[in-house]
Order: sequence, then C-alpha cells, then structure tokens
Amino acid sequence: MPHVVCLRPVHPEALALLRARESVTVEVLDPVNEETIAASIPKAEAVIVRATPINRAFLAHAKNLRIVARHGVGYDAVDVPALTERGIPLTVTPDANAVSVAEHAMMLLLNVARQARFYDTATRELRWSNPPVPATFDLAGRTILVMGFGRIGGRVARLAAAFGMNVLVRDPFIPQNTIKGAGFRPVKDLAAGLAEADVVTIHLPSNEKTRGTVNGEFLAGMKRGAVLVNTARGTLVDEAALAGALTSGHLSAAGLDVFWEEPAQADNPLLRLPNVIVTPHTAAATEQSLRRMALSCAESILQVFDGKLDPDVVINQEVLRGNA
Repeated sequence: MPHVVCLRPVHPEALALLRARESVTVEVLDPVNEETIAASIPKAEAVIVRATPINRAFLAHAKNLRIVARHGVGYDAVDVPALTERGIPLTVTPDANAVSVAEHAMMLLLNVARQARFYDTATRELRWSNPPVPATFDLAGRTILVMGFGRIGGRVARLAAAFGMNVLVRDPFIPQNTIKGAGFRPVKDLAAGLAEADVVTIHLPSNEKTRGTVNGEFLAGMKRGAVLVNTARGTLVDEAALAGALTSGHLSAAGLDVFWEEPAQADNPLLRLPNVIVTPHTAAATEQSLRRMALSCAESILQVFDGKLDPDVVINQEVLRGNA
C-alpha cells in the first residue's frame, strides 16, 4: 500500500483526498525531527514537505520514495540533484500561492506608505494626530521596479498598476515584448531601473546565481529614500548591507516577510529598526492558499501513483524522461 508522509500538518481536505484512496495510507509527522524522520520515512513512497530540508541525510532514510511534493514554490531547501540521481520528481504548487504572496507584498508596501504601525500604536495611546508624525505617501504616481516577472511578480505588477503606480519590470528571462504587451516597461539596464524606482519589490527564486542579489552595490544604486519589499527568499538579500542602508537613511523603509536565517534570530539588526515592517514568512499562509497548496501536493502524489504526473509542476523534468 503506497504510504504518504506529511512533514507537518497540511489542510484537512488534502489529507481527505489522499485517504479517499483505499490503497493509500497517510501519516502526519508533528513534530518533525531526526527521530520521527528515521521512524517514518523508510516506508514513505511520497512526502509533502513544507520547511524541512530534503537533503542526502534525509534521503538516506527514504529507500522507497517516489515523489517529493513541495508545499509551495520555493525549493532552495531541497537537494534537487540528489533527487534527480534517484529518479525522484520534485513537484511544486506554481499557481496556488501567487495571489496570496502578491497581496502580502502590497500589504507591506501600504503599511510602509501609510505608517500603519505608528498610527495604530499612537491611536491606542490616544495620541490623536499629535505632532511629530512620520511622513506618509500615496502609491499613485510612484514608480515601482518589479524584480522577477513570474506568477507572483506579474500579479504584483498588475496590483501596483491598479494603484496608479508606474511599473517597471526586470526579468532577463522574459521577452521584452511580453512585458510590454502586459502594459509594463521592461528594464534592460538594472542600474537605470534602480535609480528611477521609488519602490523595489523582489520576486526571484533563490539559487546559486541569485543568492545575495540585493547587496551593497545594488542598494547603493537605489534611489535615495526608496523602499525595498521582499516576499521571495531572505537569502536574496545581504541583511547587513540592508540594515546599513536603512540606518544611514539611503533607504527610507523596508517590508520583509523573509530572512536569511529562519526563524529570524534576536541578533538580526533588521528587527531593531523602526523603519522596517516584518512578518514571519507568512505571505502564502492565507486560508485559501494553504488549502490550494495542500490539494496541489495531494493531486501530484496521486498522479504519480497513477503514472500520470503533470510535467508542468515538476522541477527536475529530466526524471520524467528517464522514467518514460
């Protein structure tokens, strides 16, 4: 009987979908640690993974594994080459969380623009518009540079345009005519785009080529007083450089859902800065998104068991050719 192991709880509808198959058994690990992994993973033919690293040490326990279904779209914690060596597909949920993450990015930007945290505290303390108060600004008429024009970046671009922002898009992998056709201005010269943008929002995958993209040089090239928003991956940003740019006033603010080290640690300087709004990697954690991601994982697993896996959700597609 195919056995599915969920590394942390997932939406109950996904569990019900899997359990509806008479031949499938399902186990939810909570907590996930070395002991529970060693006990449960040897019999697993499929795993649903949220934040647990899938590395060679993990795979050493997984002698029967046929699929790793990532509950989300980022897979920087998964050793893809190790899976590929074993012929194990890695699937993601490409459409499930785009709406939620894009809305979260706009939420962070709106909080910065309208100083929501300051005014919430002031109102609760009955400080009714007493000076001094921080400056706020409209999004309309401001210029935003969207770094990455995938499913999430594309939605952020459309949301920003709906707020009346001028939208620039930087994505060397997307044809410029595609960006123009969507109604946005493509940016060939990153330096020029950074110098023009009032807001830069990051929507890139984290890998060897992109890690640390937002470094000291990148930040120095941003317009003075600009805002940085990151809802992608913390490893895209040099946090010490960002803290320096925010402290010096070169950047006016940042909105961050992700950190280089997660959970964020007490000594992270970004947590102590008043011009930073932070959330704990929860951009995709809406009720609807969690349901969609879990169901997508369950569907991919059942497709593997049926021999009909959708290649559009597979990261290491070479394993499909090897299994053909």
